[in-house]
Amino acid sequence: MISKETLNIALIALWSNKVRSFLTTLGVIIGVFAVVSLVSLVTGVKNYVKDQFESIGSNLIYIMPGSGGLANDPSVSFSNNKLSEKHVDSIKRIAGEDILRITPYTSIAKTVKYKTKNYFATISGANESFKELFNLDFTEGNAFNEFDVKSKRHVAVIGSEVKDKLFKNTNAVGKEIKIDTKTFSIIGVAKKKDPDIDNAVIIPNTTLEQVFDVKIYSYIVLQSKSADKLDYLMKNVEIALLQDLNKDEFTIYSQTDILDSVQQILGILQIALGAIAGISLLVGGIGIMNIMLVSVTERTKEIGLRKALGATSTDIGIQFIIEAVLVSLLGGLMGLFFGWIVTLIANNWIRAEITGWSVGLALGFSIIVGIVFGTYPALDAAKKDPIEALRYE
Repeated sequence: MISKETLNIALIALWSNKVRSFLTTLGVIIGVFAVVSLVSLVTGVKNYVKDQFESIGSNLIYIMPGSGGLANDPSVSFSNNKLSEKHVDSIKRIAGEDILRITPYTSIAKTVKYKTKNYFATISGANESFKELFNLDFTEGNAFNEFDVKSKRHVAVIGSEVKDKLFKNTNAVGKEIKIDTKTFSIIGVAKKKDPDIDNAVIIPNTTLEQVFDVKIYSYIVLQSKSADKLDYLMKNVEIALLQDLNKDEFTIYSQTDILDSVQQILGILQIALGAIAGISLLVGGIGIMNIMLVSVTERTKEIGLRKALGATSTDIGIQFIIEAVLVSLLGGLMGLFFGWIVTLIANNWIRAEITGWSVGLALGFSIIVGIVFGTYPALDAAKKDPIEALRYE
């Protein structure tokens, strides 16, 4: 049982050496701050990714070139890419009754010009279903329609970033831009969504094929009529593609598969960063032990006097352990406070949040650090002989 007197003595000892006590806590402050803030930021990134996927239409299936899918080197995927119009036709023929929407999607990089302004953008080709598939909203105009796609019209939808760079505060709909030597009329401006859309100029895929002679699709995306039939539809899509492609020439992902893969990678990153940050807590613990050993040496006469007045070795040992734990716990609370400040700032950009397990781990570990690294100095203090201690100079 810790007596009130022992606790008061420990507090007085720490307060009488305020600067040293604060410097001792720095290692723990930095360690807890690093653990809490890094875990919070990675959680924010995970939430951002989840929000982005939820903002896209549901029940989506992606068909990507190569056996590695998202894990592939983009250059390798592109060089081995065989996805084309005939594969979209095969999918429609075999699995069409379960498909709500489908579009090919092709992306190339080009400089977009408006009068004297230039912007290096992604030129994407899709059919009339892209608006619903990607759940797009528009600040100006609207998306192109089936007639625009079939007639290969030179119309374009631009993302919010493209609009800001080329048109700033003026309306973009009705204006004409140039891509290479070809002129395109802007019919819509997509609301800010994600970098892939914000930095894109989206034109009918048939127009892109004709103007830029690109007949290979970057990927194909389709939407199932029912979430219950998603796995069944993926099997039928695979059967359709295997009529012309080898199994290692394409990968089929559901929206959930992609989200789970990304979240798993971020989860591993979160644990790794937390573990690395935890090393600074260990360093902080060593600092506590070092300072407490110095304190024991400095206070040898005080220890002898307390023992001469009746304090037991247990009382002395507990006093020094309490001092170490208080220093460590104070550092943990301050580190948590600074981590909370960083989280509030980060919330301006991503949905960062302090997780309960990171708080428990950081504070729990800081207390353990205080106990573990305070035990040896406490034992050293408890072993002092009162007579020898009183003679110490």
